[in-house]
Order: sequence, then C-alpha cells, then structure tokens
Amino acid sequence: MNQLQSWYYRQPPALRVILAINVTVYVLAQFLRVLWPGGLAFMLDHFALHATFPDILLQPWQLVTYNFMHTSGGFGGLLHIAFNMLWLFWIGREYEEMHGSERTWTLYILAGVGGGLVSLLLMPLGVFGNPNVPIVGASASVLGVLMAVAILYPYKQIALLFIGVVRLIWVVIGFLVIDILINLGSNSVALTAHWGGAISGYLFAKAERGGVDLTGWTRIFRKGSGKRSGRRGRRKDESLGLLGRLEVWLGGNPNPEADTGSPSSPSASSSSAARPSGGSTSTRTSTREEEIDRILEKISEKGYDALTDEEKRTLYEASQD
Repeated sequence: MNQLQSWYYRQPPALRVILAINVTVYVLAQFLRVLWPGGLAFMLDHFALHATFPDILLQPWQLVTYNFMHTSGGFGGLLHIAFNMLWLFWIGREYEEMHGSERTWTLYILAGVGGGLVSLLLMPLGVFGNPNVPIVGASASVLGVLMAVAILYPYKQIALLFIGVVRLIWVVIGFLVIDILINLGSNSVALTAHWGGAISGYLFAKAERGGVDLTGWTRIFRKGSGKRSGRRGRRKDESLGLLGRLEVWLGGNPNPEADTGSPSSPSASSSSAARPSGGSTSTRTSTREEEIDRILEKISEKGYDALTDEEKRTLYEASQD
C-alpha cells in the first residue's frame, strides 16, 4: 500500500487527480450496481452525457462529468477504464511534464467537451448512436491527449505488441479508422465522442503551436499565483486550492514539498538567468536545461512552427528523459 501511495504522489498533479477521480467513480459505480441500483441509475441520469436537446441545456455539466465516468460492469467495464487510464498515464504524463498541469487539465476537459458537442450535433441524424443511451467514459479526453501529443511531437514513437515501433500519429489514426469500421451503423454512442475528442485535441495542439493560451480557466483549481521556477519547476502552492482539497477528500494527503513537481508551461518559462547556479548539477546537464528553456520560451513567443528541425528534435528527445 505504501508503495502504491509513493507511486501515486510521484505523478504530476493533474494526472494523479484525473486518475483518482476516474478510479473512485468506477469503484463507486460497481458498489452501487450491487448494493443500490437506484443510486447508479441516478448517477447515470444526471452525470452521464445525454446527447439530446433541450435536455442538455438543463444539465450542461454533463459535458464535463461524463469524462470521469466508467460505470460498465464485468470484464468489459474493467478493460474500458484500464485502457483509458493506461493510455493517459503513458502519454499524458509525458505531456504534463513538458507543458504543465494547467495545460493538461485544459486539454483533458476541452477534448471531452468537444467530444460531447460533436455527439450532440450528430446524434439527431440517427446513424451515430442511440440518443436514449447515455455516453460515459474518458475515451474522448484520452484521444484528445493522444492526438495533441502526436501533433506537437511528430517524432513521438511508441512500441506496440506484435507490431513494433510506430509513430504515435499513426496509432491514433489507426484507432479512429478501426473505430469507424467497428461502430458505424452499430448504434454505438462512442464513435462521435471519440472523433470529437480527437478533433478537439488536434485543434488544441494547433492553438498551442500558435502561442494561444487556453488555460485561464484553470486558475480556479489553485490558490494564489506562486511563481514557477524553470521548465521542471512548479508553483510552490500548486497542490493547494480545489485540486488539493479534492485529493484530501479522496483520501490522500498531498505534500507539495515531497512532489517531484510538474513543469511550467512554455508561456511562463523562466529565463536561464533566473535559474539558481549552485548545486551539484553537471555543466553538461545545466547547458541542456538552458537550451530546453530557450526552446520553450521561443515557442511561447513565436509558436511551435518557428522551431528549426533540430530544435524540435531536441525538445522531443528531452521528453523521453
């Protein structure tokens, strides 16, 4: 148990809270399924996404809450949450370490909302699912994260069992194509949400490349405005505010000073002159960190497309460390 706690608090803040909420809701749903089916029905009625007008206008929070709900039972339900959380951990952790918790939260939420809005637009056509079946699961958000990383880091590769090493962008495209072949015409509600999430991730990555900051709303999740301390620094009070209190409510006791920390976003990268010069860091490592900070500051000022091929490769290689 202590090892699990230690692993959990080593994860960056946004990722660990997203994982905690999803797992907690899944476990709660399984208990309700057995002990109080009416409670599960209430949860689905009010927090799953019902992609119909005008019902959604009365409960608009469903566009957000459905992204944290995995309520299916049995082995299929377990696989649903397991694959979503594993993909989020494999890819989302790396993204948060490079871009910070604020951007990770923004990407996760906006991709899920985008998936929900696409479902709302296409569901009335009658060929993309049954409007009477609620939509649940983090798949739209996870696909949005995968797509954003694939666009921001075109060199990103992953190893797949029986297939080998392939670029992430081809994995995402392959999944979306297979999704169409499997679900189109099958009355599945998943297809529109998946594609909507992926499209939202693509648009988010394009906006980020252009230097557009979409993270303003995330200020509600933290207290104060502590300054960041470089690419791999973090806000000293980052785990305070709503996210920190939520972790405590879920049974945790986050200690900001014990965290490995999450990095700052490119838009707030500290200059190399502000970096502490003391310590045991080697000259080579310090030079590398300064180069990464320079690249991230360039992205903040001019956008990702302003980078040279060598700078893009340097940034990608740093994400593998």
